[in-house]
Amino acid sequence: MLPGAVVGWDLSAALALGDALGVPPLATAELLPVIEAVMVAKYNEQMEPADG
Repeated sequence: MLPGAVVGWDLSAALALGDALGVPPLATAELLPVIEAVMVAKYNEQMEPADG
């Protein structure tokens, strides 16, 4: 665990959200790891101090 950093998503919740939106589970399972990696990286970039 990294204090103040996001390391991942609750993928079971993301799969449930995909299901609620009508996205086929196989498509969700294929796409989520890639989307998660980009979103976590971008979110953590935003959390870095401006002078860092």
